[in-house]
Amino acid sequence: MLYVVLFFLLFSLLLYVMLGGADFGAGIVELFTSRKNRSHTRDIIYRVIGPVWEANHIWLIILLVILWVAFPVYFNIIVIYLHIPLTLVLLGITIRGVAFVFRHYDAVVDQSQFWYNWLFRIGSFMTPVFLGLSFSALISGKIILIEDHPDASFYEFFIQPWLNIFSLLTGLFFASLCAFLAATLLIGESEGKAKEHFSKSSATFTIILVVVGFVLLSYGYSFDIKFVRDFIENPIAIGSVILSGILLLPLWKFIKQQRRIASRYMAGIQVILILFAAIVTHFPYFIITAQQEISILDNIAPASTINNLGWMLIIGGSIILPGLFHLMKSFKMIKILEKS
Repeated sequence: MLYVVLFFLLFSLLLYVMLGGADFGAGIVELFTSRKNRSHTRDIIYRVIGPVWEANHIWLIILLVILWVAFPVYFNIIVIYLHIPLTLVLLGITIRGVAFVFRHYDAVVDQSQFWYNWLFRIGSFMTPVFLGLSFSALISGKIILIEDHPDASFYEFFIQPWLNIFSLLTGLFFASLCAFLAATLLIGESEGKAKEHFSKSSATFTIILVVVGFVLLSYGYSFDIKFVRDFIENPIAIGSVILSGILLLPLWKFIKQQRRIASRYMAGIQVILILFAAIVTHFPYFIITAQQEISILDNIAPASTINNLGWMLIIGGSIILPGLFHLMKSFKMIKILEKS
């Protein structure tokens, strides 16, 4: 059952990056859209993500619950040493959620609409950035455990691991990935000039994603970030990156041709390859502190807890996944069988 739990943990991570990422990315696309295009961008974004935006966060909840129940050591490190960026993540989710609702359902159209719009855009941008900062802190080797250095300062314990250039680059990389996913998704949800606009946005964010990714790896390698060095020296991870680079060619072609289904497939494959490369690099050592690498398989919950959790995930998954598929299909967000 341990492998069932691990599967759901990684599967939830993948779905949150893809679905939640596209959700955040919609606000980022709107943030960087010119004024003349913001009106149709806002309307299309509401039509597309309005019915499902709350459902996307279920994968983050499942991921955290699995960590809490099955892998308590990992959960403790994350919520203790990263409580500041994670609090800002929750603040960003709350801000964008409230603004998203009020800018459409506020009975009075006045100056408050200006603030609703900007809070939605800023919240959409800051949330993936701080998620990237948090992930970077786990793998950068900058976390100092209290039991290893009890005399370290508050800054060294709780700020230094995530407030640095490498973490900022990681946050920008994830924000770029979210914007790329959203722009690619919106190609298939629009027509005419709007479709052309999202095609250009998708192409632009593809370039930004590649550039930021290259700078991130170059910086990490130059400053001897262990995870980055291991990433570059891992043949499977590098193979995934090379394959991802090769697939950028058909992806670029499909985006330019405004192919709604083919571009979505290729965007999804890009995400899978990136996550696979990151996971395979250090599995099962997903937390690298200043003193040690911590395996997710060490100090796990008792076998009885793992077994019960595994069965609950299987039962819950058999209910949630078909329901989510039906929800997205009902609102025409799943078009895998249509012509591209």
